[in-house]
Amino acid sequence: MSDRPTKAPFFRRKKTCPFTGPGAPAIDWKDTRLLGRYISERGKIIPSRITAVSQKKQRELAKAIKQARFMGLMPYVNNEVDAGHQGHGGRR
Repeated sequence: MSDRPTKAPFFRRKKTCPFTGPGAPAIDWKDTRLLGRYISERGKIIPSRITAVSQKKQRELAKAIKQARFMGLMPYVNNEVDAGHQGHGGRR
């Protein structure tokens, strides 16, 4: 055995759902500003392990995002290409 002191274990803060508790915002398909925070740059729904949304509220959130997309308030995909990127692999 070595004489090195053992490292303290990595402390991970317990994440709390932003949609539960007093004063929490309601999930509504018409609130595109709120829904946009849970969508990636490419238009994908961000998983709950990253956003800390509870399982029940994640399902509600996904339904609201899908309904907003269907109603035309949000895009299905965001294909804005960077200025330096061709997008087709350089073929013509």
